[in-house]
Order: sequence, then C-alpha cells, then structure tokens
Amino acid sequence: MNKKVKWGVLGAASIATRKVIPGMQKGEWSEIVGIASRDLAKAQKAARESGIAKAYGSYEELLRDSEIEAVYNPLPNHLHVPWSIKAAEAGKHVLCEKPIALDAAEVVELIRVRDRTGVKIGEAFMVKTHPQWLRVRELIRSGKIGELKAIITVFSYFNRDVNNVRHKMEWGGGGLLDIGSYPITLSRWLFEEEPKQVSGNLEIDPDFGIDRIASGVMEFSSGQSVFCCGTQTN
Repeated sequence: MNKKVKWGVLGAASIATRKVIPGMQKGEWSEIVGIASRDLAKAQKAARESGIAKAYGSYEELLRDSEIEAVYNPLPNHLHVPWSIKAAEAGKHVLCEKPIALDAAEVVELIRVRDRTGVKIGEAFMVKTHPQWLRVRELIRSGKIGELKAIITVFSYFNRDVNNVRHKMEWGGGGLLDIGSYPITLSRWLFEEEPKQVSGNLEIDPDFGIDRIASGVMEFSSGQSVFCCGTQTN
C-alpha cells in the first residue's frame, strides 16, 4: 500500500492556497495535514477552505508536530532560507518556493544544513517535473528536432501594487528573482550545464528600488540563452 508523505504548509500565501495545495491534494503520494500562519484565524480560515485538518498560529508550532514529515515553504523570498533551515533542523524534508535563496552564500549555507540533517531540500520549479517540459527535454536529448543552440525567453506582467512583496527590496523583491529565475533555471536544465559567462542589464524602479526590467545573456559551451523579464510590462 502506498504511504503518503504528510505535509505541512508554512503560511497561507496565494500560490499555496490557489495552486500548490489543491495540486498536492490530488497527488498519489502526498497529504496536506496542516497549515500555519502567524495569525491563527488566517490559518484556520485557510485550513477550513482547503479541507486541511490542522491549523497552527505559528510556524514553530507546525515544525514541532511529529506527524508532519515534509514542509512546503511559500513565504516571502527573504524567509526562504531561514525557515527552510528551521524545518530541516526539525527533521522535516523541504520543498521551498522559488527562488530558494537570495544569493549564492545562502545556497551554500542551505546545502550545509541539508547535508548535516540528512533531509531532502528541493526548489519548487515546476519545469523540472511538468510533463510538457519533460517532453521538451526528451525531444532535445533525442536530437529529433536538431541540436539545441539558442533559447529565447520573455516573461512579464504588470504590477504597481505598493503592498506587493515583489516591491519590497529588503524582502528579496524585483523581477529577476521572481520571474527571471524561470528562464535561468530552464536554460541550465535544458543545456544540462552551467553557463561559462553571464551578462545582464537592470532597469530600477525609482519608487520601489527594485529591478522592473531585467535582461540577460548566458553563454553555454553548446549555445546561448537570451531572456528578458519585466514586472511593469504587458
């Protein structure tokens, strides 16, 4: 008999309640047993609406629950590493929303904690598991559509909401971390190597101080990837 992994969710973020939780509840191997918020009423509301048995008024309380085996972390960017570390040290496996960290130093720290605690820590990029993208990678590997030489990606939306976490510089805001992370990850995954050279340009929003347009070129040994992402473009 299949044993489902028992998951807890840190926070009632929109991406969690609208997309990830409903998806995981359909999974053959996953069961959402609890959700936490710093506001107990908010956690209770999310639990009630999503059919989750347990609600917690703090993230720490969820991590102390021995029933929970793995944690999904959809918190704001600057909280990804701190709470993923706390979860790992509590013996929970971690699926962390992208970007998993704000810089390379944070990633190194997270890897050290993962190795020390023996848990699994993954970054929630759907391109690595979605059947559509798995098929794309299969086609490229097979050579049926020729050799991969170039990837061109554009990803944008329009948002000027002053309260949106993507506009909080101190919280890891900006378009490059939010949506530029997709073409960067996709390119490394499809070329199956790391870039030899990277160059880029940013346009900074004068009000928020975050990058609202970011463009970059990644040079790989077998080709190039060019991308542009914008948070205030249609």
